[in-house]
Amino acid sequence: MNTVTEKMPCRALETAPQLVETGQDKRNWSQCSRAIAAVMSRRMSELGLTQRMLAERMDCTQQYISKVLKGQKNMSLETLCKIENALDIEIIKDLDENGQ
Repeated sequence: MNTVTEKMPCRALETAPQLVETGQDKRNWSQCSRAIAAVMSRRMSELGLTQRMLAERMDCTQQYISKVLKGQKNMSLETLCKIENALDIEIIKDLDENGQ
């Protein structure tokens, strides 16, 4: 039989269940997401940017920005980099300095 699981090393199969998020993982993600949204919102105010203007800078929709600012999106590193570039900030550094 020629299946993907037969070709995978045993260690990869053993670690797969660990990818499931626990309740604590979800809480931590939610807290971080809200903190990122707060940093973004402050910076947008400083720059006088609307959600639509930020969306144009990031090449995404205003609806996506709205969800990010509500803390409802699990953002990729690529998205975080786009936000940092569009707002000229360092989100991860700011979170660390604020004890997040």
